[in-house]
Amino acid sequence: MEVSGKIKKIDETKTFGSNGFRKREMVVTTDEQYPQMIMVEFIQDKCDLLNSFNVGDDVKISINLRGREWINPEGEAKYFNSVQGWRIEKMQGGAEPVPPAEAGGFEPAKNVSEEEADDLPF
Repeated sequence: MEVSGKIKKIDETKTFGSNGFRKREMVVTTDEQYPQMIMVEFIQDKCDLLNSFNVGDDVKISINLRGREWINPEGEAKYFNSVQGWRIEKMQGGAEPVPPAEAGGFEPAKNVSEEEADDLPF
């Protein structure tokens, strides 16, 4: 899934617990008739993806929806959802993604010939 819009807020990375769990939250405002402010969290090594982005940047974020159940002390089940980002791209003029080399991302993989593909061990 993806969400696109303008970055409204980027928080600092926060660390939790003795195992060093890291989380960084951001808010993106969608560009539609009724704009939505969507909070997206990036966890662990994905926190660093936000380092090259600023408030006001137009972005496209690849997300996963996560849900979990929690049983409260009274035995009632409560449910929580989260939106986790795993990739983020700057958009040019709000429509086209910036090529990865310009966005500080990874270069796309080069095409592999059929002969080279046969050398794979699996």
